[in-house]
Amino acid sequence: MTARPAPGNSRDPLLLQVWKGRTGYLMLVPTMVLLGVFMYYPAFLGLYRSLFDWAPGLDADFVGLGNFVKLFTKDKVFQQSMGNMLQLSLWYVLSTVFVSLFVAILLHRMISQRLKYLYRFLAILPVIIPGIVLLMLWKFIYDATVGPLNMLLIAIGLEEWTRAWLANPNTALYAVMLRNFPWVDGVAILILLAGLQVIPQEIIESARIDGATNWRILRSVEFPLITGQIKLLTVLTIMWGVQEFTAVFAMTQGGPINKTMVPGMWMFWNAFRINKMGYAAAIGVILFVLTLILTLINMKYITTQEY
Repeated sequence: MTARPAPGNSRDPLLLQVWKGRTGYLMLVPTMVLLGVFMYYPAFLGLYRSLFDWAPGLDADFVGLGNFVKLFTKDKVFQQSMGNMLQLSLWYVLSTVFVSLFVAILLHRMISQRLKYLYRFLAILPVIIPGIVLLMLWKFIYDATVGPLNMLLIAIGLEEWTRAWLANPNTALYAVMLRNFPWVDGVAILILLAGLQVIPQEIIESARIDGATNWRILRSVEFPLITGQIKLLTVLTIMWGVQEFTAVFAMTQGGPINKTMVPGMWMFWNAFRINKMGYAAAIGVILFVLTLILTLINMKYITTQEY
């Protein structure tokens, strides 16, 4: 006697599988409709508009890849913004990932559990503060007249070092980069600390029995076992640098003389200040492609790895 196939058997025709699971598919319809209207439609519309020289209220002229060619051959501001984006991304990796890794290792090695919980709480506490509040605070710190940074330099006899930090072309980008001192990211610390805590203690104890020092255990045991978390944070941090906009908009708006301009800010400027919507859409497509590439790298080579 032949057994009856279970509902939704993979050997059933596709339409039959869909019909058997119709309740679940129907429940997904509202979500997919909202995603299509508010996510996919704007993305495809932006890709379409990037092929036109277009401004609101005016006729659109088809230029094909002309906007992209202009961005990489004639637009000096865009090229400078790409360089600034690269510097910011590299700095974010060095500061956020490596400083957070150092702090996570220190927390993991603490003997007192009470102090470990306290310091972990203090590390994660700034996450609840809205990012724009911190940016406004650092803008005040850098203020040329009443900012605490210049006042501190004057107080210790280094008046000649005072600057209009965000208005000086030589220091503006570095001022944006060095904000959020001491560059400790609470979420990154929790991810790294979780990776360290799940390492079996038997491995650590075996290494100690073999005479391994704390440094050798870190280098040869713990560090290799949290490589997945480090790679994941590195890719996510680079994506953060590629999409950077908020900090530049809040602190400098791309000035002075485009020294802190980033692609996201240049896209905003073209779209809402000079109404070059087609040109701004082309910048958005480039940022989308960069983010997509990093996402694919993350999905294929990092999050699917097993240790």
